[in-house]
Amino acid sequence: MRAFADELARCGLVDVCTSPGSRSTPLVLALVRERRLRATSHLDERAGGFFAVGAAKASGRPAALACTSGTAAANYLPAVVEAFESATPLLVLTADRPPELRDVGAGQAIDQVKLYGRAAKWYLEVDDAPATPERLRWIRQLACRAFWTAVEGRPGPVHLNFAFREPLVAGGPLPAGEDGRPGGRPWLDRVVAPPPAAGALAPLLREIERRPRALVVAGRLASGGEDVAHFAARCRIPLLADPLSGARRGEAIAHYDALLRVPAWAREHAPELVIRAGDLPTSKPLREWLAGLAGTRQIALDPHLVLQDPTATVGLSVPVDPGTACRALERERVPQAPPGWLESWRDADDAAREAMGEVLGGERLSEPNVAAALGARLDGGATLVVASSMPVRDAETLLVTKHSPPRVLANRGANGIDGTVSTAFGVAAASAGPVVLLTGDVALAHDLGGLVAARRLGLRLVVVVVDNDGGGIFHFLPVAGETDAFEEHVATPHGLDFAHAAALYGLAFERPADLRGFHAALERALAAEGSTLILVRTERVANVELHRRMWDAVARSVRPGA
Repeated sequence: MRAFADELARCGLVDVCTSPGSRSTPLVLALVRERRLRATSHLDERAGGFFAVGAAKASGRPAALACTSGTAAANYLPAVVEAFESATPLLVLTADRPPELRDVGAGQAIDQVKLYGRAAKWYLEVDDAPATPERLRWIRQLACRAFWTAVEGRPGPVHLNFAFREPLVAGGPLPAGEDGRPGGRPWLDRVVAPPPAAGALAPLLREIERRPRALVVAGRLASGGEDVAHFAARCRIPLLADPLSGARRGEAIAHYDALLRVPAWAREHAPELVIRAGDLPTSKPLREWLAGLAGTRQIALDPHLVLQDPTATVGLSVPVDPGTACRALERERVPQAPPGWLESWRDADDAAREAMGEVLGGERLSEPNVAAALGARLDGGATLVVASSMPVRDAETLLVTKHSPPRVLANRGANGIDGTVSTAFGVAAASAGPVVLLTGDVALAHDLGGLVAARRLGLRLVVVVVDNDGGGIFHFLPVAGETDAFEEHVATPHGLDFAHAAALYGLAFERPADLRGFHAALERALAAEGSTLILVRTERVANVELHRRMWDAVARSVRPGA
């Protein structure tokens, strides 16, 4: 296992998340004692799994997980699913009983063979054969192969299942002459694939020439958001940029979710061509609008041929990375959109921002005001992690376009709320600048144990929790009318006082009474040496009414003659 850990470090692995156990002793000790790796210890495998997901999303490198056998490995499943769905590279290293101890009633033994099913890009069973020279060469090759498989093509999780026999002791020093390739090179290196030939973009160029009234829609991107924004600005093409794309900058349109709720305005602004980059944005009005654009040519920049097209409206898929494509198009003579096309979107975007600002004016705390305040305060040196449900939607609706916006991350592969806190701490571990988590109370309660990373790992994170005592997003849905069961079984109020959680896990605690107090609490939290939990108390029904007032105000602002 020493050779295995050495090769992972040579390939570029940094973050390793371990959990306690006996069967995993040889694996965990080898990883922890490899000084080039940054090993963190996690009491709960589910929290450790999402911590690794956060570290991998923040760094762009694979993070590794290591645990003992049995349900410890099963607890990684939600994180592995999120990593697969969000194209996040992960190395999942599970210890297991040897074959003779399986299906015979031995303790802590479950079926771990292909435990994660299709959610793992690659699976291999690894035995504990003696460390012969041939075996050491193979284990080095295996470590490199697992690392490169996790990052190449469409990134994702790789699962290696290690069967260990007793005695479960750490391995000794490597045999003489078996210390790997000279110069610290990996045993199995890789050559980075060249960018696509210019001919791959020819169909896209022809479509832009034929249909100059174009639109770019950018969803979550691992990289290249700035290139997408620059291309759209150069061609005077409106860019509808989800904050998760990294492209909400320059002249990007920020308030499309509110604008596309105005049917007449949406019909008047139907494009001839839609270029789709990255995942589909969260906005339901945008998704429905794209689905209803009859006669509009829609093209996806889809490097891994993984369709983000649930309504089957894409007519051309170009197998190229969006950022790479936009950089290449900078060298081509791409026609500009018709005069006034971008300006009509920008004018409406400005009107929508002002209209929503008037509704949200004053010092009263609200869920939209909190999201807007975070977007205004944080810049390109910071990272904002947003939970699923309402936080990610408020971020999409209210984060303004900035020259240097904060990086925005979320678990939008599987769109779950599990592991939200642990993901944010993983992001904090792999980030140089400040990290803020915007979460709801249910997501916080779901991963409350993740807060142990604050004190145990000495990490700094600002946790902003919007506490409306339940699942506020469900009040926007038809199920809210089912009054006999809605409150207990859908809204699920919990009655928790998160001040006690902050005290238990060693976080500073703030509970501002108004917007000015929130700004002051946020500044103190960003300057603090440790982690802080800022609680914002809101009301679910009032939140629905406030959102509807915002949308009504936007509709009035873009109505002809308004």
